Amino acid sequence: MSKLIREPSRPEAASATALPLSPGTIVTHLKACQKLAQDHVEKAFDIFLKSLYDAYDIEIDKASSNADATEMMGIQRSVRKHASELKHYFSGYYLEGFVKFSKKKLNTTIGEAQSAASEEDLSIVENEDLEETIAISSITQRVDTYFAEPLWALNQRFSVLNNGEPVTESGNPCSPIQFCDALKRSLKLIELNPKAKMLAYKVFDLQLLNLFRLVSEDVNAYLQQQGVLPNLKFSVPRGAAPKSYLAEDGDTFGRRAEDHGIERGAPDPESPPEEYQADLIAAIRGLQQQIRTTAAASPTPSVVYSADQILGALGGLQNQVAGTTPLTQAGIASSAVDFEALVQKLKARLAEESDDGAVKKDDMQTIDLVGMVFEYMLNDENIPDSIKALLSYLHTPFLKIAFIDPGFFEHAEHPARVLLNNLADAGARWVSNDGSSQFDMYEQIKGIVNRVLKEFDNDIKVITSLLFEFNSYVKKVSRKQELTERRAKEKAEGENKLREMKLRVNDEVRDRIKGKELPSAVLLLLLQPWSDYLTFILLRHGEKSDGWESGTQLVEDVLWCIEPKRSDEDKVRQKERKESIVASLRQGFTVIGYDANKGEKLINSFESLCALASQSQKAEPAPEPMRNELERIAAERAGQHPHHEEEVTPEEAQMVESLKMIEFGTWFEFEGGKRLKVAWYNGRTSHYMLVDQMGKRVDMESGLALARKMIGGQAKIISGSSKPFFERALENIYQKLNEKAEAAQPAADDVERG
Repeated sequence: MSKLIREPSRPEAASATALPLSPGTIVTHLKACQKLAQDHVEKAFDIFLKSLYDAYDIEIDKASSNADATEMMGIQRSVRKHASELKHYFSGYYLEGFVKFSKKKLNTTIGEAQSAASEEDLSIVENEDLEETIAISSITQRVDTYFAEPLWALNQRFSVLNNGEPVTESGNPCSPIQFCDALKRSLKLIELNPKAKMLAYKVFDLQLLNLFRLVSEDVNAYLQQQGVLPNLKFSVPRGAAPKSYLAEDGDTFGRRAEDHGIERGAPDPESPPEEYQADLIAAIRGLQQQIRTTAAASPTPSVVYSADQILGALGGLQNQVAGTTPLTQAGIASSAVDFEALVQKLKARLAEESDDGAVKKDDMQTIDLVGMVFEYMLNDENIPDSIKALLSYLHTPFLKIAFIDPGFFEHAEHPARVLLNNLADAGARWVSNDGSSQFDMYEQIKGIVNRVLKEFDNDIKVITSLLFEFNSYVKKVSRKQELTERRAKEKAEGENKLREMKLRVNDEVRDRIKGKELPSAVLLLLLQPWSDYLTFILLRHGEKSDGWESGTQLVEDVLWCIEPKRSDEDKVRQKERKESIVASLRQGFTVIGYDANKGEKLINSFESLCALASQSQKAEPAPEPMRNELERIAAERAGQHPHHEEEVTPEEAQMVESLKMIEFGTWFEFEGGKRLKVAWYNGRTSHYMLVDQMGKRVDMESGLALARKMIGGQAKIISGSSKPFFERALENIYQKLNEKAEAAQPAADDVERG
């Protein structure tokens, strides 16, 4: 699968505005357009996969039977497993269109056009293929309709790159049909049932509008700058896009903004951080204004308080909060600050200067926004209750910062934002709900909060200094925790490897003695010290080593030697082998440090059995209860515990399967507020190694036991996020304000109509 455009052997130089364009210039433009598209395609496909996983989760929850849920979970696992491959092929198939275009071979068709290309196809179109064709036709028609003018402009400009020959959607490497064709071809890599495949197209339908917008804007802009029809005029679409033809009333997977790839007007998380923060704050401010506008208007005040007056009142409140009992006494701050009460106190202090004054609209929005950030913090389950209570005391100084530095909200790297992020993150990592903490982290955070309240006046440098100090401490703690956790993980992996080797040896020996009546001395010899020796050889030298071959062969030789010998030839061979076996046993016992007296007793018993066999006599086999006991002890020594068949409910089975999807580093909170993290997983036994907040191993929990605790409410997953606390807070605020604005709009419309 080719996806690269190669330069011609002798590129010709040509002016960007000269027409017709030289082959070299055309290739240069195509490569540039290809690169612009590639950047957007790869980012968009990551979002598509994330949304598809969610769609499958919802389908699993709605499944009418356990079999349907299990099938969909299997498909979801397959998609996750092949995610990178799917992305690679999707990108490759799409970018290959530019190569085909350069060779005048691009002609992608669907639906009726595709069927008409072959009369044979008309008679053998299966239902599944027909549904897929209809889905692709619906998706492309929706995008074609909404972006008719930008697409027309692309066709005109690619016609120039096609030596003046007309280009339609089927031959345009950027057109919507090319994206759908790439998806169709890449989905063939995995086995999907019709429902799973249609879900993929429905999710892609939500994504493609934004993806095509980004590609068409960049490619049109680039070609215009390069002088390819620079004066071509077209209108960018405004307003809502046409409703999806694939959408159904019962669909719930398109509930998030990112399912739609972020439509125009919404903040785009894929944009540069500073741009995204600015867009996010602008959107929040706009929603605040919209909500305030639709609310009942209040009378215009005669006096509006200035920012300096507000800062003065906040300074007094900060001093008051600094002397709060929970922060000045030893122990845990159990109660959080009442933000509404603080705002009322702020207004009361301002009223001392003017009874009929009011806070101006923009300043009130700032007060509300800071309040919403801290309200989100109080509801963030990732942060322990004890830390929420502590951090709530930072509300007033952070409100001051918002008035002192207008860029506080927009700049992701603002020292105050980073400090709050790091305090919240450290609390989530090393403090429990009851306030108990590792590395004295609770007291460290409490100390920082106290110092902010006492030392911060109007100089941000104080915050910067405290941030540097706290980060230095956290780095030391992180190194200690990572080292402890790595050692615990390495130890668990080592123990698991040893256990796997023991199980492998136990299976090997059991297979060789299966069905043979053997004396207890031979069973003891092979199942215990010699199995230990074989485990040592397997760990040290591997299964293909001479030591493993000779060690397992010795088991066969021992079994042969104790069988009754009736021919003189066998008796001679037995005597020779016995001497070799005894020497190998002594050497093996020495290697593993086996007790010398016990070892000699086993060897003497073996020699006695050989003597009996040389007289054509068979030794008395171990009674069945004794043999069973010896085999049970050997299995337990190898780490194989008795398997008790447990009845598993469908809910438990589904939870066990869901737990297999969690990543290393996932935190669980258990009864009493104890937090443990999954640091390692044993796929063979489905056991999870849980470590505490210091990185020390606490437990090895089975998937079923963990599932039952979650179902019973004794344990829950703490939803972590790679995003900093402050950014999560702003995104949550934007979402809630957006919902509030949408809910308020119908009421406002009714008022206008009335």
